[in-house]
Amino acid sequence: MTYDLDQPIDRRRSDSVKWNRYDSDVLPLWVADMDFLSSEPVRRALHERIEHGVFGYGRDSRELCGVVVQRLQGLYGWSVSPEALVLMPGVVTGFNLAVRAVTSPGDGVLIQTPVYPPFLRAAANAGCTSDEMELTRQSDGRYAVDFELFERTVTARTRIFILCNPHNPVGRVFMRDELGRMAEICLRHNMVICSDEIHCDLTFPGHQHVPIASLSPEIEQRTITLLAPSKTFNIPGLHCSVAVVPDEGLRRRLCGARAGLVDEVNVLGLVAALAAYRDGQPWLEQVLRYLEANCDSLRQYLAEHLPAIHMAKPEGTYLGWLDCRRLGVEGKPFEFFLKQARVALGDGALFGRGGEGFVRLNFGCRRATLLEALEKMRRAVTGRGSGRDPP
Repeated sequence: MTYDLDQPIDRRRSDSVKWNRYDSDVLPLWVADMDFLSSEPVRRALHERIEHGVFGYGRDSRELCGVVVQRLQGLYGWSVSPEALVLMPGVVTGFNLAVRAVTSPGDGVLIQTPVYPPFLRAAANAGCTSDEMELTRQSDGRYAVDFELFERTVTARTRIFILCNPHNPVGRVFMRDELGRMAEICLRHNMVICSDEIHCDLTFPGHQHVPIASLSPEIEQRTITLLAPSKTFNIPGLHCSVAVVPDEGLRRRLCGARAGLVDEVNVLGLVAALAAYRDGQPWLEQVLRYLEANCDSLRQYLAEHLPAIHMAKPEGTYLGWLDCRRLGVEGKPFEFFLKQARVALGDGALFGRGGEGFVRLNFGCRRATLLEALEKMRRAVTGRGSGRDPP
């Protein structure tokens, strides 16, 4: 089936957070939520389940777990048992539970900034301290891990490292050797790794996702891996994710942390996740090609019309991390573009240290929407300080 990803879809008349947070004249490219129609297999499966008409408690997730196990083996050569899988209503829920499962108040949680904002709050949510290290931005805009800084950031109280790979917002897909060095430090300091790999299916040609837990049995036994179809197949509102925890003791601690607080995945989330993972690959392949073309259009437009803004090509995700520090606007760049261009972007400062002066742009949208937003941004920059409306 061929999907028309240029199809206009009116999301303002739905309950979309993305499209209804701001005024109706604002183009929203801020939250990580694609504008594409979900795949036909997902929509068909949901229709069939709704037509059944009874929505009682759903607990039979064996088929979904089997599909996930096959997917991990097929894509990454990583063999896990169905018993290693724990279903949850979200990856953010997952890493917050992971922190609670392995720490006590006052312990440390290691994260790498700039990073998805809920990472910044996970330590405080559990009464822990946040041990933050900043990723190193290189001259070409690509980010790297300073391993000496990584180890210096670890303290005697650091109990868990929350990894984001592929990384949101900087777009890195960490290579095997990088993952191995981070894992070696964590194991040497007796730390648990919680790896948020929600964007693992959204990588561009030339970049291969490697689950950090797949590197060795020793690393696997110290790792909680979090996956979800939500970003990949554009079903985030259905809240279904998977924690892969091969070590029985660690899995027991994780499940203990959710007791009485975090419920099972809802029945429609289970239906959509199964259909997406089982039958959604043709849709995903088309979306990936479209996203790569959007990314290329975005970078080309910036180079030709907004050269003061720099963006390295992401290796994964559908998020552009735009360096606006040379733009010379007063205040935060996201505020400038919201007010002057009527384009809503992600505020880089919300992503922690290293995010000041940046904005995050979601290019998971119609190309016409992307180009319209970029033109509005160009006009705002061109007309800035001229005393006249932008041309």
